[in-house]
Amino acid sequence: MKEFDRQLHERVRRAEKVLTTYLPKEEEASFCLNVVQAMNYSVLSGGKRLRPVLMESSFELFHGENRDLLHPFMAAIEMIHTYSLVHDDLPAMDNDLYRRGRKTTHAVYGAGMATLAGDGLLNFAFETALLSFAAAGNSAETECVISALRILADKAGIYGMVGGQGADLYAEHDQALLADEKQAEETLLYIHEHKTAAMIESSLMIGALLAGATKEQVDSMEQVGSKVGLAFQMQDDILDVTGNEKTLGKPIGSDEKNEKLTCVSLYGLSASEKKVKKLSDDAAALLMEQGAEKDSFLIDLIHFLIARQK
Repeated sequence: MKEFDRQLHERVRRAEKVLTTYLPKEEEASFCLNVVQAMNYSVLSGGKRLRPVLMESSFELFHGENRDLLHPFMAAIEMIHTYSLVHDDLPAMDNDLYRRGRKTTHAVYGAGMATLAGDGLLNFAFETALLSFAAAGNSAETECVISALRILADKAGIYGMVGGQGADLYAEHDQALLADEKQAEETLLYIHEHKTAAMIESSLMIGALLAGATKEQVDSMEQVGSKVGLAFQMQDDILDVTGNEKTLGKPIGSDEKNEKLTCVSLYGLSASEKKVKKLSDDAAALLMEQGAEKDSFLIDLIHFLIARQK
């Protein structure tokens, strides 16, 4: 694992460097300085940088070469992920005051400014992704950028992450839902597949697409992302029960406090852990079908995600 740890550290560092390159400049902000400061505070509050790392790893799996095409999308997807966390923490949603060991954006800047910071990050993400057109060296790469933008918008929107968040919020206030086990399971899977898995699918698909992968290969990476995303969110649910508040950097037990539907509340802890392992094993098997080595970074990363404690 020491080699994996070294690679992970290097890839996260690289993702951080790419991300900071594209963040809005505070010295150019003028009257919108407060919004820009709140945006940058949100993005620079730490994090695993999982999505840009996955995107870059997928790009490498399919032997991509033009990293100038890739980098704006790496930054964009982390901006979108961050905006979703900023809004998720708001008083009207989960009302969390700490994330990653720091005060949440609304706790520092107020709910109104935090809402605008999230809005700003979502919009700025697409402004950033559009910069990839300037790096396209031919018509084929231009078409890839267009397709990547379509994937990014689709997976982040109402039929992706936003739709999953909406279903999650609705489920919190529908106690009758919990009484029907079949309906509860269908709802939980919809929430996890859209709220979390959609953006992980997007990361892997865009990385492959910009590397020149075929449609079949991009579709396969979508399947990998679905399984990884489900496993990742289930592990989050598990950590909310078993985790250490100091290690996680946020309060534990918020799911139960907010009466949220989770895999632990539905399946129990032991069954949830087994499901996470099977999903990660299935994702690794799909990656090997695409040429990933058994001990490759991408496969090691998937197994790392289910063993994480934060």
